[in-house]
Amino acid sequence: MDAARVARHKLVGVHRSPLTPVLSAVQLGLHVLVVALTAVVAARAIIADSHPYVVVVLSGAFLGVYFAGGLFRRRLLAARVWLLALTVLWLVLVAFVPEAVYLVFGLFFLYLHLLPRNWGLIAVTVTTAVSVVGFALHRGWTFGGIIGPLLGALVAVGIGLGYEALFREAADRQQLIDELLATRNTLAEQERTAGKMAERERLAQEIHDTVAQGLSSIQLLLHAVERAAPDHPALAKIRLARETAADSLVETRHLIAELTPAALEGQSLAGALTRITQRATAPGLDAQVLVEGEPHALPMPIEAALVRITQGAVSNVVRHAQAQRMRVTLTYAGDAVHLDVVDDGIGIAPEVLAESPSGSFGLNAMRNRVEQQGGTMSVESEPGHTAVTVSFPVEQQ
Repeated sequence: MDAARVARHKLVGVHRSPLTPVLSAVQLGLHVLVVALTAVVAARAIIADSHPYVVVVLSGAFLGVYFAGGLFRRRLLAARVWLLALTVLWLVLVAFVPEAVYLVFGLFFLYLHLLPRNWGLIAVTVTTAVSVVGFALHRGWTFGGIIGPLLGALVAVGIGLGYEALFREAADRQQLIDELLATRNTLAEQERTAGKMAERERLAQEIHDTVAQGLSSIQLLLHAVERAAPDHPALAKIRLARETAADSLVETRHLIAELTPAALEGQSLAGALTRITQRATAPGLDAQVLVEGEPHALPMPIEAALVRITQGAVSNVVRHAQAQRMRVTLTYAGDAVHLDVVDDGIGIAPEVLAESPSGSFGLNAMRNRVEQQGGTMSVESEPGHTAVTVSFPVEQQ
């Protein structure tokens, strides 16, 4: 952290910094010091009858400008201009009364606080020399007039550099704490995601072992009744019951597929999409899968989402689009991955396309899945061309 950056941080403060109480105490002490020294300067001018009115006015102006500095706490350039104005007022006071050199002690801290380190030390050196010379011009050269400003400068520099070192260490420690907190939040989010995935798989297994198996058994039993009693008067209702059970079993299996990323087991994302597309191939439908860009590993939630979205989009094409051609394109673009499912079917009706509770359940489910992973989804549809486009940002490895 360079000196300018340290100055900016000290000017505006560090959020929850452990040095905040120390900084407040230093500021309070500096305010008291400046007010006391200014009062001494004004009192000496009145007692010695040395331009008392001018000195009192200048002292009041000095204090007014000093306390106006709080308005520039968050603007470093403005604060440095303010410091220059304060220095000019101090020089004018020194020209009228020798005791004004005492005020330089407060200016020392401001120079070290607001200026880069080298410029701050130069400012301290120059003002120390001005103090020594200014006092000598009023009272002559004395040992006290020389050693006093020098000792004040050394004390101020020691305190200022020590505080800067403490501040830098506190800022580095705060950065480390922030990084640890961010890492903890990331790990917690990963644990929550893993827990959700495990719960989804458990729920899928429960549905498979209970509802799906029960519907399959009902379907088989009704089919056996149909064969055993082909002339039964309730045969039509039995057949309807069997078909209803079959349809419910299909929907249950779709639900299970939504809950578990089975299509990804043992193969790459491109392989899973190819498998889904090949299964959807039907007479009169030419389905293709294209992979563009350099394939690379993606986070498992994003891969699972891409598989589920492909399953839903391809299923919609097969069941509703009456399409002759369908193309599924997976594009790796460095900082993002894109999925396009395009067909030449009859298109999607506007009321079904609407992003609302009255719209398509399948499309709304896809949109929700995309939003959960921080992606974007768009659907373009007209007779002869329908395109579902999904994009997920990914971190480059």
